[in-house]
Amino acid sequence: MVDHSDWRVGVASAPVHHGEILQGVFTGDGGLTRGLVTLPCTIHATRATFIPAPGAEVTVTPDWKGKARRAAELAVRAVTPADAGPVGGHLELTGDVPLCRGFGSSTSDVLAAIWAVKDAFTNPLPPQDVARIAVRAETASDSLMFEESTVLFAQREGTVIEDFGYRMPPMRVLGFGARPENDGRGVDTLAFAPARYDQGEIGLFTRLQAMLREAIQMKDVALLGSVATASTEINQRHLPIPKLDLIRNVARDSGALGVQAAHSGDIAGLLFDRDDPEVEERTGLAQRLLQALGIHEQWTYTTGD
Repeated sequence: MVDHSDWRVGVASAPVHHGEILQGVFTGDGGLTRGLVTLPCTIHATRATFIPAPGAEVTVTPDWKGKARRAAELAVRAVTPADAGPVGGHLELTGDVPLCRGFGSSTSDVLAAIWAVKDAFTNPLPPQDVARIAVRAETASDSLMFEESTVLFAQREGTVIEDFGYRMPPMRVLGFGARPENDGRGVDTLAFAPARYDQGEIGLFTRLQAMLREAIQMKDVALLGSVATASTEINQRHLPIPKLDLIRNVARDSGALGVQAAHSGDIAGLLFDRDDPEVEERTGLAQRLLQALGIHEQWTYTTGD
């Protein structure tokens, strides 16, 4: 007889991200591997509820959230003992995450599902295990499960290439829709093959990794902004942002420290030092300058300790 006394309704909330600070190919244990550094974001979230039940079936509401359902199945297997017998349940997802924009909606769904299952069975599931489950569920994942540190993450392997040891320094992010002609419809990220980088870009990624390591350890927002801008410029060959030169002018004129982008989406952001006494004035000027370029879809948030 299986003991169900430890089962309960599991609840969890998972954040989104705002694209990447850095994305490319890097040297890992097995040679070159694709990797990214995610920019945390606080303006959207996915909430999940998981109700365990005997039997092997896991169902989900909405029923089209197949990646999250698969993640819940894998998580159930990870947190229940082999002799527990067939275990399933029902997963319900709610939230306000826009699709196909670069906010990491699928990873947010998947992560909320895994964490809700973990909560239902009150069993530990470290971030490294969560990452592996996420990649199995959605092929490529972001690094939202690593909450306590900034990591360079191999998004298709679910492994950490480098743990930088600290969270990102505090920043004010002025986000915006980088392709106004899309009218917020986003980008079909599944339609894009993974970027193929040349040797010059691969060498640059190594230098940018070292710069980012220093920026995070020294809490240097300006250096971090330089890394983000360089990564955005490299991505122009693969998924260009219209008016990027003019956006960079806005960054310069407003005192932003960098331009970052979702490397497979249609959102971007200007980065400011949260602790700059003039951050409000700088952000306001940047908002007006972006509007003058026809970029009216904008939002702000703060990240970091």
